[in-house]
Amino acid sequence: MKKFYKQTAPLVVPTDDGKLIEEHFGNSTTDALSLAHMIAPPGWSEPFQTPDFDEYTYVISGKKQIVIDGEIIILNAGESIKIDKGARIQYSNPFNQSCEYISVCLPAFSVDLVNREE
Repeated sequence: MKKFYKQTAPLVVPTDDGKLIEEHFGNSTTDALSLAHMIAPPGWSEPFQTPDFDEYTYVISGKKQIVIDGEIIILNAGESIKIDKGARIQYSNPFNQSCEYISVCLPAFSVDLVNREE
């Protein structure tokens, strides 16, 4: 029995906002954690949410704006952040260039756990 799983075909999550989401690990393979590569285009944003998971983000290029419990944080290329579950957050890219980043959620991201506001 193999003690590894090499991901060669990540799940591309369909979006209608221009954001690329490639889920390498997550609910398609495990509910313990999710690992995703993402590219958010300029002008992208999503609604506020209060996730029931911890989220780690590492920005590869560009920058990303995050509102965490009312505080605005700008995450630049080469920087990372951990946001604890239960924080009210909003992710966006109000900048002139795309933002490429990696996101890890513990446990795995799911629509049931993200608690997005309408």
